[in-house]
Amino acid sequence: MNYILNDENILVISGLLLDWYGENRRILPWRESSDPYIIWVSEIILQQTRVAQGQDYFLRFTERFPDVASLAAAEEDEILKYWQGLGYYSRARNLHAAAKDVMTRFGGIFPSGYKDILSLKGIGEYTAAAIASFVWNKPYPVVDGNVFRVLSRLFALNTPIDTPKGKKQFTELAGLVMNPQYAGQHNQAIMEFGALQCVPQNPDCEICPLKEYCMAYNARTVRQYPVKQNKTKPRNRYFHYLYIIYEGNTWLSRRGPGDIWEGLYEFPLIETDSPVDFAGLQQNEAFRKLFEGAGRINFSVGLAGVKHVLSHQILYATFYNVEIEHETEGLKSFHSVQCGELEKYAVPRLIHIYLEKLEGNLSE
Repeated sequence: MNYILNDENILVISGLLLDWYGENRRILPWRESSDPYIIWVSEIILQQTRVAQGQDYFLRFTERFPDVASLAAAEEDEILKYWQGLGYYSRARNLHAAAKDVMTRFGGIFPSGYKDILSLKGIGEYTAAAIASFVWNKPYPVVDGNVFRVLSRLFALNTPIDTPKGKKQFTELAGLVMNPQYAGQHNQAIMEFGALQCVPQNPDCEICPLKEYCMAYNARTVRQYPVKQNKTKPRNRYFHYLYIIYEGNTWLSRRGPGDIWEGLYEFPLIETDSPVDFAGLQQNEAFRKLFEGAGRINFSVGLAGVKHVLSHQILYATFYNVEIEHETEGLKSFHSVQCGELEKYAVPRLIHIYLEKLEGNLSE
């Protein structure tokens, strides 16, 4: 490919980015650190989380787990509790596994070699490049959504970013525009530039320091970039949660592997293939088994019509409050907890929304 790049304009582009970054960079807690552990945790949190939301989680998480050793020694349940609300919980489990690996394989010292960093669970090429360049100034280019956008517009690249070919081309181009002398600063600058200046919708191109070099700007085609090939149609799922109460206790189950929210706790769940009302839910075999022998039962709708959007799924959830007269055989496969101790358990954001509403109703 011919990107029409030479040593002179590479340095100009990188220099403009670095100058812009010096004037516009956000003050963020992890940017004041050269500790690879701190950089690692921040990058994992920010993979699927906006900076505004992730900052508070980062501070709480690193206060409780300030280094690799403390994270490795912690119980998974506690780590998931500190992660609660961030979503994509496999990130937290991978952090835990990688911390243990650092303790056993690297003697508790976070590795500085790119390939060693890449070998840790949950760390891909982007995160390995970020850590290696931010901490040790190693010339590995970072390519995230912001970088895809900046480069695709700058060079009017029509290669879809969500293809192997696109990833390869953009990684090559990200390396070409990098000034290796300032690798870490350059990587942070181009990501910040995409987050604050070259934004997805309606970027202010007239004040852009790169507009002279931007092919999309000069062709008036900025809105066309980046190009994506595949858009996965989300799958609809219908969840019916049962908050069952008996003598001050309720029941939870822990979600297993192979689906969303692995390792998190939730109320007894009945999932249906399509929307059903309460009358239809009562006809479900799982419902019958759960409440057989419960005696007098009082049902009420705690929360209905909750739409919860995940990356490739849309959940439609209804919560039922259920008071029973007798504990049933069907509940013995669940974990019995005191209603007042629900906050001790790591739960998905969807369950947390309901618990917040429940707490609000009780305080009124």
